[in-house]
Amino acid sequence: MKESMELDKSVEHRGRLTAVLALATLISAFGSSFQYGYNVAAVNSPAPFMQQFYNKTYTDRYKEPMGQDLLTLLWSLTVSMYPLGGFFGSLMVAPLVNKLGRKGTLLFNNIFSIVPAIMMGVSEIAKSYEIIIVARVIVGICAGLSSNVVPMYLGELAPKNLRGAIGIVPQLFITIGILAAQVMGIRNILGNSTGWTIMLGLTGIPAVIELVLLPFFPESPRYMLIQKRDEKNSRKALQRLRGWDDVDAEMEEMCLEDQSEQAEGRLSVFSLLSQRSLRWQLVSIIIMNMGQQLSGVNAIYYYADSIYGSAGVNEMDVQYVTVGTGAVNVFMTIAAVFIVESSGRRLLLLLGFGICCGACVLLTVALNFQESVSWMPYISIACVIIYVIGHAIGPSGRDFRWGGTSGGAGGHVVKRGCARGGA
Repeated sequence: MKESMELDKSVEHRGRLTAVLALATLISAFGSSFQYGYNVAAVNSPAPFMQQFYNKTYTDRYKEPMGQDLLTLLWSLTVSMYPLGGFFGSLMVAPLVNKLGRKGTLLFNNIFSIVPAIMMGVSEIAKSYEIIIVARVIVGICAGLSSNVVPMYLGELAPKNLRGAIGIVPQLFITIGILAAQVMGIRNILGNSTGWTIMLGLTGIPAVIELVLLPFFPESPRYMLIQKRDEKNSRKALQRLRGWDDVDAEMEEMCLEDQSEQAEGRLSVFSLLSQRSLRWQLVSIIIMNMGQQLSGVNAIYYYADSIYGSAGVNEMDVQYVTVGTGAVNVFMTIAAVFIVESSGRRLLLLLGFGICCGACVLLTVALNFQESVSWMPYISIACVIIYVIGHAIGPSGRDFRWGGTSGGAGGHVVKRGCARGGA
């Protein structure tokens, strides 16, 4: 009888998507993850006009045109500074989430979006391409932080049964951000000689919205309970998120989790590498991350117009093919969520990587025969789109389908413990 009552209670308190949880998810994903995707593709369509600005600025300064080698170098820096900033942003995650909290870090991170948005927006007036390059580093820091902190924050807000569904939202907003940048980059909208600075500066708008709205939503209950030892506010946050007052079971579960972590101790990087029992898990994680990051998908979004131009697409049609590719990416990201439930995670990863590999091989062949075979450009376009589909159902969705981040921060040791009897 007692077991039946406990089961009924468990079913009754099964997590649901409350308005507070839904809005916190959408605001944090739009304010942070959306920007990540937007800035990946933002420099693709306006590239010719930005390079004209670089050349003109150099000519006005030094009274001679910029050499092609120097222009290529400066443009390569403009593109590559974004992932470099992401690298530095990732290193900042652990100290910031421990010091400021998950929500606090997202609010602080908006500095790294608003400031570079202003810098890029006024670069043409200031007649400085150096401002754009520096701004790309800073907005890269924003991307590096948000790509780690948003999944962590949402994973700690969501109840267990909704973590998978909530976990897709950041990745979905990244793909929507890419698509938004591609749409904005159409020549008749902002991808032209007068609109490219506005297009680059728009990245600050989601940050401002998040900065205004996110303070009204709760901090991670797990962070407040375990790291801040603030049981009172942690309980209030959980009650707001769950929509009911009885959150004792979830509070106790977080405490038990903390006690288990303390009993097992915190692993250093060296001890993690030396433990044979964890070796295969570690190798699997490294290979999956390497496969995702070294797959080359970012090159498609950074240089999509150039790739399609090389594949023989008409110059005026390239922008629409690029937008179509972004739309396919969004659609397949959503579809992958439903496919994984029936196909399983491992199969989908292998299938995704296999499709990417096959598409790259076929694209290489198609590009080699492009001049001699009239219909080969269409094969090249199909290969790029198929590659994007493969990446969307496999490597791209790795983060949300292989379990969200629900606690901890990097490998930094923090003072933890569940408070007893209030804060």
